[in-house]
Amino acid sequence: MPIQSITGALPAMQIQQPDTKVQRTPFEAQQNFSAMLNNAIHQVNEKQTISDTMTTRLVKGEDVDLHNVMIAAQKASIALNATVEMRNKVVEAYQEIIRMPV
Repeated sequence: MPIQSITGALPAMQIQQPDTKVQRTPFEAQQNFSAMLNNAIHQVNEKQTISDTMTTRLVKGEDVDLHNVMIAAQKASIALNATVEMRNKVVEAYQEIIRMPV
């Protein structure tokens, strides 16, 4: 794999550090979280779409390498599984908060 391919993926893998200098209101924090979550879901959807497109092209007999199709399918699968696990953890945290006595 060329180095350029790896370095191109680095910004997506880096965790954004919160800006500690700026005081945010709860509304701004909610909007920031919402935008981040929306972006993550769109990235997962994009990976799924790419995988589906490549699979369809392979089935039609177009010039697509099998290993590239398999890599795209695995990327999509891993992204979806990570998203599902994240959702499960959020639901679990929510349920734990609901169970707390007031």
